[in-house]
Amino acid sequence: MPSVSVKLYSVFFKLVLKHRLQSRFDAAADEFGVTSRPEESTAPANPSFAADGVATKDIHIDPLTALSLRIFLPDSFLEPRLAHARPPSSSDSELTLRANGSSTAFPVAARRSYDGPGSVAAYRGYLPSPGTHHRSSSRRLPVILQFHGGGFVSGSNTSTANDFFCRRITKLLDVIVISVGYRLAPESRYPSAFDDGIKVLHWLAKQANLAECSKWMGSGRGVDARKMDSQRHIVDAFGAATVEPWIAAHADPSRCVLLGDCSGANIADFVARKAFEAGKLLDPVKIVAQVLIYPFFIGTIPTHSEIKLANSYFYDKSMCILAWKLFLPENEFSLDHMAANPLVPGRGPPLKCMPPTLTVVAEHDWMRDRAIAYSEELRKVNVDAPVLEYKDAVHGFATLDVLLKTPQAQACTEDIAIWVRKYISSRGHEFSY
Repeated sequence: MPSVSVKLYSVFFKLVLKHRLQSRFDAAADEFGVTSRPEESTAPANPSFAADGVATKDIHIDPLTALSLRIFLPDSFLEPRLAHARPPSSSDSELTLRANGSSTAFPVAARRSYDGPGSVAAYRGYLPSPGTHHRSSSRRLPVILQFHGGGFVSGSNTSTANDFFCRRITKLLDVIVISVGYRLAPESRYPSAFDDGIKVLHWLAKQANLAECSKWMGSGRGVDARKMDSQRHIVDAFGAATVEPWIAAHADPSRCVLLGDCSGANIADFVARKAFEAGKLLDPVKIVAQVLIYPFFIGTIPTHSEIKLANSYFYDKSMCILAWKLFLPENEFSLDHMAANPLVPGRGPPLKCMPPTLTVVAEHDWMRDRAIAYSEELRKVNVDAPVLEYKDAVHGFATLDVLLKTPQAQACTEDIAIWVRKYISSRGHEFSY
């Protein structure tokens, strides 16, 4: 059974959330109603590497919708031999870098701008230091697009809990995590959140292509100055000025993983389907796998867990139905909507086209059985789709660990890392699961 502290926190959480959901529903029903969200604990972005070796920054990529991203960058690109851990003797103020085979101590401020012989990549604040792109290009990091949970009506990509979870994933997998701040309901109903997910995927593809164009233009090999200047204007016209330096310098979009929890898992699954339909239009972005953490699935015909655990911890069934009413337009509301039920007939593309899919479920979550059923259908068409079920765990256990502090949370992220590595390894599928 869950611990006493988890049970108490769940009771408080449900009381507050039910009141907020109902007030938003009432406001949304009123033609002139205005919904409001209470202030949520957020973690500020920090472009300098923190004690955990992860730097973060926030950017907006769509002025019309205020679509925002938080990018998590690990410091492993500084020196491949230090990819997974700092030297035991180093402190937050000092790190040993190797130059020309010798060990030299540099203060943290210096190591982000050090550009001496033998250094692999330097870093300084929001921008990589000048002249470091070519040295760092030999080691690109996989990308994880992460979609936070909250039942489509709450949550944030900059919340303290989400920031903590993304940092943990960034360090465990040695990847760049891009956490998406998609639009929330009821102000922005379906398909706004799903459209935002697709928009970020296209943004990532554009970033990769612009970075490649800029790199090619920068080399200038075999191109006379006048022609090169003309071609540079063409690149600029397509938005070269909007190239995101962290992505351009360090990301490998050909190894992209989608990861979402709760409603974020629904978005990830939708984005995976649309990515297949888009095909080469997303080149060089390749979705190699997805991770669905206690997905926010539901349906008209209840499963065993939806009956037995209807009043489960944190998000019970009645609260989730209310959230779906806030998210789906009135004329489209149905628990068998293609956004809600992954097994509804006519939901394309064919399941055999889906990427490898890891599903995480909790023993005391009423949404568990439908997520498991989805995985079973994927396996029937030979998609690698294992299920990880955690005993004595509740909905939110992995991504709310900063609050719940359960032993299953760390184990879960480590298990996710083991499975994902076989799809993002640059040396092929060398890991087994």
